[in-house]
Amino acid sequence: MINRIREIRKAKGLTLADLAEACDPPTTAQTIGRLEPGTRTLSINWMDRIASALAVDPETLVRSEKQPRAQVIAELQPGEVAAIPSPRDAILPHELAQSAGDAAMIVMEVNASVSEFRPGDLIWLRKIDASEAGSAVNRDCLVARSGGRLVFGRLIDTNGTLVGVLPVQSGQKQHVIDSPEWIAVTE
Repeated sequence: MINRIREIRKAKGLTLADLAEACDPPTTAQTIGRLEPGTRTLSINWMDRIASALAVDPETLVRSEKQPRAQVIAELQPGEVAAIPSPRDAILPHELAQSAGDAAMIVMEVNASVSEFRPGDLIWLRKIDASEAGSAVNRDCLVARSGGRLVFGRLIDTNGTLVGVLPVQSGQKQHVIDSPEWIAVTE
């Protein structure tokens, strides 16, 4: 099992000292610094204390080496979806991790208010084969076009190799994509 304390702490913008102080009872930054890389054993007691301080389920602190890692691959901005040049690991909520099975999840970060999405939201998506596009009709999807371009919106139509996507932001035209590289459906 791999310890995920460091990545969760950093994702929440906490220092070692912040996390140590948030523990009940408080501990030292040095102790947290030893638990993160595994130089000190992460007992169930420590897992409970640290998970409580991070406001996550204790199960979130560890993951199997075999479980695929969710990646933040795109940012939703007004009028466009921008691919992130260097995808980074996302912290997968416990409930989604259980339902994901063996499928890798991807994540799109919202940087500005777009439709019902607000800055700071993370949109979790599961990749499906383009041949399964019919099962995603009337669902919000992220669709990969050629050249690394992405489209996010409601999948409204499929016809052979063509898929129609209506962007979530009002006033934008429907995109028709021929043979998308992949499709990811929101969870």
